[in-house]
Amino acid sequence: MKALMLEEYMKLVYRDVSDPVRGDKDVLIKVKACSICGSDIHGMDGSTGRRRPPVIMGHEASGVIEEASPSSAWKKGDRVTFDSTIYCGECWFCRRGEINLCDNRRVLGVSCEDYRQDGAFAEYVVVPQHIIYRLPDEVKFEQAVLVEALSIAVHAVARANIALGDTVVVVGAGMIGLLVIQALGIAGAKAVVAVDLDDSRLAMARKLGASMTVNSGTSDPVAAVAGITGGRGADCAFEVVGIGPAVDTAAKVIRKGGKLTLVGNLAPTVPFPLQATVTREITVLGCCSSRGEYPVCLDLIAGGRIDTASITSAIAPLSEGASWFNRLYEKEKGLLKVVLCP
Repeated sequence: MKALMLEEYMKLVYRDVSDPVRGDKDVLIKVKACSICGSDIHGMDGSTGRRRPPVIMGHEASGVIEEASPSSAWKKGDRVTFDSTIYCGECWFCRRGEINLCDNRRVLGVSCEDYRQDGAFAEYVVVPQHIIYRLPDEVKFEQAVLVEALSIAVHAVARANIALGDTVVVVGAGMIGLLVIQALGIAGAKAVVAVDLDDSRLAMARKLGASMTVNSGTSDPVAAVAGITGGRGADCAFEVVGIGPAVDTAAKVIRKGGKLTLVGNLAPTVPFPLQATVTREITVLGCCSSRGEYPVCLDLIAGGRIDTASITSAIAPLSEGASWFNRLYEKEKGLLKVVLCP
C-alpha cells in the first residue's frame, strides 16, 4: 500500500510500504481521510520525542471497513472513525471507564521510547474493533476526522464543569482552542474570551462564538477580563497551548476560587505560579485526550452544532502530504486544519 512515511526528522516520503496485518480482534480500515494534527507537526521535527522515525503518523481519521472478524458485529463497507487512543479495556483504569488513563495506552501514529504504533496517513490502517465508532449518515469522512480533536475539547469542558452564566477565558485560538470555544457555547457559558497573538485566529474565534478577543501581544488580557467581570476575574480559564507564558496568562485571569484547566501539552515542564494558585485557592485540572466522548461529538457534528467547514482549510491528496506539512510547519497564514485523502 501507499503511505506517507516520516523517514527521518523533517523528511516525509510518499512511498510503498507493507500492508498492515489484522489480528482476530482488529478491523482493517480503508482510510478515506486523515487530518494533520499539531502534534504531528511537532513530531515531524523531533521536538516532542514521540514521532521517532521511521513511522507513519496520523491519528485523526475516518474510513470504510475493508475486513473484520467473522464473529464481529462490524462488516465490510461500514463507515467508521476510531479513537486515537488504543486502550486495553482490562486494566484498573479501563474498568473504571477512565480509558484515557489506561496502563497499556498506545496512540496511533506515535513512535516513542515505549512503543511504535503506525497511524493512518496510509491507504489502510488496522485498529482494535473496540475503539471504532459508526459514522452518522449526515457526517462526511472529511468532517469525521475532526471528531478526535472535538472530543478533547468536549472532555476538557466537561472536566471543568462549566455552569450556566460563567465567564470563561480560552488562551490559545488554535484548533483545539477554537473547538473549546464552540463547546463552551453549547455548555452555556455566558461570555467566552479568546486570547492569542494571531489576529486572524482571533477573528476566527469571534466567528465561532467568542464574545471578546484579546491579542496578548498588544493588550493586557488580565485588565480586559477584569473589565467585564467587575474586577473579579474569569470563573474558569482553559490553557490550550502548553507553554509557560500561556499558562501564566491563564492563571492570572482567573478569579479567586476559580478553575484553571490545562489542555495544552507542548512543553514537558513550565514555570508555575504556585503561591498565587494556593493563596487564591485555584482548582487546577489536567486533561488528557478524551474518555468516551466520540458518540456525542459525532452527534454534534451531524446536527450542525459544530462548524467544521470554517476550520477546514484544505482537502488534498495524501501524495501531496509532505508539502502541506511544510506549509503548516512554516505557519502559513490562514491554515488551520488540513485533511489528506489517500
